Amino acid sequence: MLRATAVRMSHSFNQIPAVLPKLPFAYNALEPAISATIMELHHSKHHATYVANFNKAHEDIQAASQAQDIKKQIALQAAIKFNGGGHINHTLFWENLAPQSQGGGQFPSSGKLHDQVQQDFGGLDGLKKAVNAAALGIQGSGWAWLGYNPTTKKLEAVSTANQDPLLGYVPLVGIDMWEHAYYIDYASPPPPRPSRFPPR
Repeated sequence: MLRATAVRMSHSFNQIPAVLPKLPFAYNALEPAISATIMELHHSKHHATYVANFNKAHEDIQAASQAQDIKKQIALQAAIKFNGGGHINHTLFWENLAPQSQGGGQFPSSGKLHDQVQQDFGGLDGLKKAVNAAALGIQGSGWAWLGYNPTTKKLEAVSTANQDPLLGYVPLVGIDMWEHAYYIDYASPPPPRPSRFPPR
């Protein structure tokens, strides 16, 4: 289900107004791991709402800037960060996923990513343990990430709160730990999904 390679940056999150990206596969392509129902709801409702709310906040902040309304500009920063982060994170998330017919669910048996995982985590089991710890350590809602740290030149499993994007890293894989990502397919507490990361 997960692409175990660096995400292909579509840069659709660099556009203003923001645009909901098209998925590179059908809503039912990831079944049974993720149902078509939750994929459609997650993409067409939740992600679309982040896009719409970001665009509205961006319009409002532009108007507040022209009106030199500093209080309103400051008040809108939270909406820009939350909804912009939600758009960025989800855009990356969709690019992480692929049906098995398109290479999803396959962890490389050789190559740069394989070698880096071996070096930084001692292998696939160590990577799974680190990502699971990051995912299950989130208090409330947030994201678990496998990111490349350009300073240390290492892969790291980290988490971000709410819809905060992963800054200071090259994001390779993001796992949405918000309830909307699993609540139809899995019940609370957090789903078993992270334990299947990355694929065998």
